[in-house]
Amino acid sequence: MHRRSFLAAAGAAIGHAAPPSVPAIDAHMHLFDPHRPQGVPWPSKRDPVLYRPALPARYREVSAPFGVAGAIAVECSPWLEDNQWLLDTAAQDPIFVAVVGNLEIGNPDFRPNLERFAKNPLFRGLRYGNLWGRNLSVALSKKQFIEDLRFLARAGLSLDTADPDPALLSASVRLSDLVPELRLILDHLPGADPPSEPSARKLWYANLRELAPRRQVYVKVSHLLRRVQGKVPADLAFYRERIDEMWEFFGPDRLLFGSDWPNCDPWGPYSLVYRLVREYFDSKGRPAAERYFWKNSLAAYRWVPRTPAQSALAAAA
Repeated sequence: MHRRSFLAAAGAAIGHAAPPSVPAIDAHMHLFDPHRPQGVPWPSKRDPVLYRPALPARYREVSAPFGVAGAIAVECSPWLEDNQWLLDTAAQDPIFVAVVGNLEIGNPDFRPNLERFAKNPLFRGLRYGNLWGRNLSVALSKKQFIEDLRFLARAGLSLDTADPDPALLSASVRLSDLVPELRLILDHLPGADPPSEPSARKLWYANLRELAPRRQVYVKVSHLLRRVQGKVPADLAFYRERIDEMWEFFGPDRLLFGSDWPNCDPWGPYSLVYRLVREYFDSKGRPAAERYFWKNSLAAYRWVPRTPAQSALAAAA
């Protein structure tokens, strides 16, 4: 074996990726600082892996080897003023091209709060699903909630959903029916297990077929890593079937790269997350890899470039 081939194989074996074939926009990562005086609502102090600052300098360190030209910071707090904290923290480093915030859609103060934060061009959308005690299925029955989603769409902003389960997937179909103009981004869908019960499983796949042709619906191939009998498989073959499903339903134009850093750390390092999807999408050819790693994030979030490299990507999309 040639020396270069040997080194590439050795790097892959320990979870390190070879030099990037295409640049990337990481469409799902988190920023937080447990050392703030007010602390954080997540992660828990009892989490020995996650309970430490996840700030721009640390993110740059872990993502630098993988051609990450930009990142989208997604909320991990329901506190209103943490929207401002996230915007201020992302503004400190031009690697961040967008922020996905957290507001109480349907509340009387929703619209003024949205207008307040959306004045910042980094603020590109919200996340709402089954986190923080919320229930999208129930919320969709409220007229004001739907009107606020239409307001969100008119503002040119998007909506992320998390975390995927059968009820949330059904609610996503209904949401898309009610507000078809809203760009909807399904977070971590490959990380969800389809139901085993036959009727629930049938509905799960029926919902995916409903969402598949809707051009405003995007899916993050994120939260992919699994633990099996105490170990996290590092071979793409273990994950291929689940990614294949997403590819078959949503194709090359609707899938997004998201590391879910640092939430991935209890399962494996950034390098492993990146290598698995890099191997899969490289096999689909460079145009498909470019769509997955950065072009689709621009369509989904309409992020604003802050560096020459990001501007070059936006111009080439």
